[in-house]
Amino acid sequence: MKLPAIKLGLPQRLAALLLVLFLSQCTWVIWHQQLSASDYRFARCGREMWERPSPLSGYFTSCGNLNGDGTFAYRVAGLPLTAQRLVLLATDKLRKPENRLYSAGTLNGSTWEARHEITSVKYLMHLPFVFFAIWLGAGLWWVARRLFGNEGGFFALGLYCFCPAIIRYAVTPNNEVLAMWGLYGLVYTAIGVAHAIQGPRRKWKPRIALLTLALGLTAAAHLLPAMIGFAAACVFMMYLAERRRSYVMQIVIFSALGSLVVLLASYAFRLASFSYVFTGGSARFWFSLEPARAFFTDPTNVSITGALAIAAVLWILIPRCRYFGNTAPLLMALAIMPLVASQIVAVPMLWALPFLFTFAGGVFADVLETRHRKLFLALAGLILITQAALSVAVLPLVAKGM
Repeated sequence: MKLPAIKLGLPQRLAALLLVLFLSQCTWVIWHQQLSASDYRFARCGREMWERPSPLSGYFTSCGNLNGDGTFAYRVAGLPLTAQRLVLLATDKLRKPENRLYSAGTLNGSTWEARHEITSVKYLMHLPFVFFAIWLGAGLWWVARRLFGNEGGFFALGLYCFCPAIIRYAVTPNNEVLAMWGLYGLVYTAIGVAHAIQGPRRKWKPRIALLTLALGLTAAAHLLPAMIGFAAACVFMMYLAERRRSYVMQIVIFSALGSLVVLLASYAFRLASFSYVFTGGSARFWFSLEPARAFFTDPTNVSITGALAIAAVLWILIPRCRYFGNTAPLLMALAIMPLVASQIVAVPMLWALPFLFTFAGGVFADVLETRHRKLFLALAGLILITQAALSVAVLPLVAKGM
């Protein structure tokens, strides 16, 4: 069986260039960072999840039962450290007994004996979150380009790659960037499933499995975005399935049950710890416009704010801009932005940003097809150049955690 050929045309190379610029910004910030107490907490508890899931009687990790805090970020932060420890073990066994670092063999039975041998801890912990952010950026470009063409895809990706808020959360261990990645993927995977059930059954299973995995991993990061994504998936699938709506509820039920298995696996199949998902209050929320106001009045987001304001006006005034591809991400963003988690630390405004960028890319792609193309093409270029300059200028503050 031959694998399909991968063709990297000019659009793919330009998108890769934008993502490389995003990676460069994040790498520069990580280079200038210092390890924090939060980093050590993620490293310790993440390694415990992989190497010793029950260090204390009655608790999942030494961080407690992570009441209201998802396991996903801890596992992502701890996995590279655990992998390096296993490599150290394997290479140590290849040495002669008299040359081994741990000749007594105690390294095999403890999580911590190799901690002084692990190197590049800062990069091992922080870069995985950058890669998830890059993965989301690539997914956003793919979705926007598929819906709106090259121009819409590049505009959406450009806003994403030069957004200081995205960079700020991409360079530290946290569940927010993973929740953002999971929620965006969950919604558009559900839309893909709705389109797939219009076709042959052989195309259903892979997409349904992907939907299940996306829902489970989102819940492992934060329960609230998983619930929002699940509700949105049900609505969009029922809307798009048309004559095959009878299959939607079956798909939804199977995906929900499968996602519970994924979530249980993130707790190492420990039912006592898993029960805190339902009793910790992590899904409780209220409403406030303060996070959105803070984002849109931040001087470093002035170009993004201007682009979204222009897109909103155009969406209202021009009928051709009001179709499902533009309206769906706008509705998602409007539903997420006012949310405020009341029991845990969460940043729903961050989760809304990929949807806002998709909306902006779609609207600008539409107006670029009108007789005012040159005007809006120049405006889009000016927005991206200005935002790129602001993003680079604020990097020293991001490195200091400000």
